[in-house]
Amino acid sequence: MRRWYLLLLLCCFGLLPTTGLVAQVQELEQLALDIEKLAQMKSILNEMYDGYKILTQGYDAVRNLAKGNFDLHSVFLNSLLTVNPSVKKYVRVADIISSQGALVSEYKTAFAAFNHAGVFSASELNYLSGVYTNLVDKSLDNLDELVMVLTDSELRMSDAERIAAIDGIYGDIQRKLSFLRQFNGRTGVLAEQRHHILQEINTLKSLYGQ
Repeated sequence: MRRWYLLLLLCCFGLLPTTGLVAQVQELEQLALDIEKLAQMKSILNEMYDGYKILTQGYDAVRNLAKGNFDLHSVFLNSLLTVNPSVKKYVRVADIISSQGALVSEYKTAFAAFNHAGVFSASELNYLSGVYTNLVDKSLDNLDELVMVLTDSELRMSDAERIAAIDGIYGDIQRKLSFLRQFNGRTGVLAEQRHHILQEINTLKSLYGQ
């Protein structure tokens, strides 16, 4: 601008030709426009750069946050694979093992008694054996479930979920043990009835000399 004023003054005093002044003025105006456009372009570039920085920072923040959440989630999931020692000491664990042992012991004792009672046919003894075998197999499934619940890196479960699972296994094996005892009780009554009938038959045979 100063140069433009200087040229104007020189022209007024006749020190420069008018055509030269016009040319200079046009050049200065074009230069001013170019400078203004350059300034605008620089401003736009600065704004774009600022926007890029904000976008980049936002993306990094979201990425870091997501990664942090993922890491926390991974730690949480991995923690669920580790069994708390207090869960392993839960009283129902010993109860389940004890109940399974009782089931096996009681079935063996009962079957041996029924087998030697002499009041059941071979097919009936096979039926009894099938009932006992099925019960034992199912009780072993309960033990397998218990082992999975109590073994690290097998199941992702919280302590509360493991305790609930153990309670479920305990309830299931208790129902099996209860069924076994009822079954043995009914079979025992039947064996006693048959034994009593056989005694009466033998008594009648002895009375009539047969």
